[in-house]
Amino acid sequence: MNELRDGLASAIDPLGMGAPIVHAQLAWFLHPQELGERVARLTTDLWELQWHSWYRLLGVNDEDPVKPNADDPRWAEPVWSESPTWDLIKSWYLAFTHHFQDMLYDTPALSHKERRRAAFWWRKWLNAVAPTNFFWTNPIAIRKAVETGGESLVRGMNNFLEDMQAGSVRMADPEDFKVGENLATTPGAVVFRNRLLEVIHYAPTQPQVHAEPVVIVTPWINKFYVLDLTPKKSMIRYLLDHGFDVFITSWKNPDASMADASFDDYLARGVHEAIETARRFCGVSRVHAAGYCIGGTALAMYAAWANRHFPADEVPIADLTLFTTLVDFHKPGDIEVFIDARSVEYLCRQMQRNGYLDGQEMASAFRLLRSNSLIWHYVVHGWLYGESPQPFDVLYWNMDSTRMPQAMHAWYLRELYLDNRLIQPDALVVAGEPLDLAKIRQPLYAVSAQDDHIAPWAQTFRINNHAVGEKRFVLSSSGHILGIVNPPVRPAKRKYWADTAHRSDRAETWRARAQEHAGSWWDDWIEWLRPKAGPLVAARPAATEAFPALADAPGTYVFES
Repeated sequence: MNELRDGLASAIDPLGMGAPIVHAQLAWFLHPQELGERVARLTTDLWELQWHSWYRLLGVNDEDPVKPNADDPRWAEPVWSESPTWDLIKSWYLAFTHHFQDMLYDTPALSHKERRRAAFWWRKWLNAVAPTNFFWTNPIAIRKAVETGGESLVRGMNNFLEDMQAGSVRMADPEDFKVGENLATTPGAVVFRNRLLEVIHYAPTQPQVHAEPVVIVTPWINKFYVLDLTPKKSMIRYLLDHGFDVFITSWKNPDASMADASFDDYLARGVHEAIETARRFCGVSRVHAAGYCIGGTALAMYAAWANRHFPADEVPIADLTLFTTLVDFHKPGDIEVFIDARSVEYLCRQMQRNGYLDGQEMASAFRLLRSNSLIWHYVVHGWLYGESPQPFDVLYWNMDSTRMPQAMHAWYLRELYLDNRLIQPDALVVAGEPLDLAKIRQPLYAVSAQDDHIAPWAQTFRINNHAVGEKRFVLSSSGHILGIVNPPVRPAKRKYWADTAHRSDRAETWRARAQEHAGSWWDDWIEWLRPKAGPLVAARPAATEAFPALADAPGTYVFES
């Protein structure tokens, strides 16, 4: 009977959108006293809101009883406060929105995870029905239509049709950017290629470089050039200009022929091959490895693997740097609402049929996490206002999605997100070696982002409770992308906190003692990395006779759609 019930639920509601809300409603009905108290509170607030409505309709100024959140830009236009009609539409919407959200978060006798899931899906629906998203309840859209003689509506319809043809609400115009022309333009060469990745080695910008190179392991969820956008934003150029020799991974965009590619392959034939290529190219025994997001998770696993696979004095990495990297998936952020046994099983069935997870599905899930800023903002400005999206390189990169091979991604979801086995010593065997994060003895530099909703900083901090070498932890302002793509500028736009981390530290105790700095953490990283990277030697060319250029940077895999 349970199997039949689970099967029906999986077929009807595979992502678990409706079930948590139903469970929350049942929980309230089973607690009539708490429900009565909540209804009484709602009645009081609605009565106060009714008085506010009468005052405004009579032309009397009255302070809004329900105020938008400070970071909610939907109500920034003065008309939402100055006009009684539009003020009341806003106020009643916000009143019901805040009460329903608070009720879901306060649901009695409901697990924390189900409470979060119920609140998340209800919030997505409330965001979707906001008056700002519809023409006749959006005063700015109406005003623009009148001012332009209807031209804004014509442009909006054209934007709508183009988005429908593209299969998503576009955040950037694809014609604004061209990879290799105004993005990912740092000169270099592909010096290694296999079925999983290309390894790019960049041409030096200084006559001398540190002897030991930096190898960057990028996430395969998106394309590598987030670290090489425009020259001013490029972390790669920054490293080159500071005298480092740089290699980077550019992962192949898999199709059905790569359905059997496993995580073992990604570690042994991906991360390890990139590091070995850099070692052989430069003629050194060790490299300085950095990993971003899931690339950082793979790098942490590689470090644990290498410390088991090689004698202590032959481990090929001297130290590792992790950007917004999870190793403990107990609380993986907002993405948790998409991940439970039922949704993972649904995704695995989808991947078995196709051989991969389509990149658009993953991109849509991440956009849904911030639906107001990443979906409805572009619906309103594009469809209702008739505006074209502003050129923004990060958003263009975000739309340039990739696929996930079935075997690797199913393993990753089950073993890490569902079972959280990476933090269990020797629970995972990858490429022939049991993994234990406590075997990582190399120095660690870990960077997280204060407003990261994909890899929450307090959770990424937990790598410090496992690795046993010296550790420096840095918390950058901003989010998952802009906290990392964070070049130094004058005057400083951002800030960061930095301090040594210990295995016994908790995130909050580290944060209490960390020193605040204005500017970019890139400068701090360079100062940490420079004395470890060996003496200066004559700069090496991008390609050599032993490692000829298979293609110029940014390579060929980056263009696969």
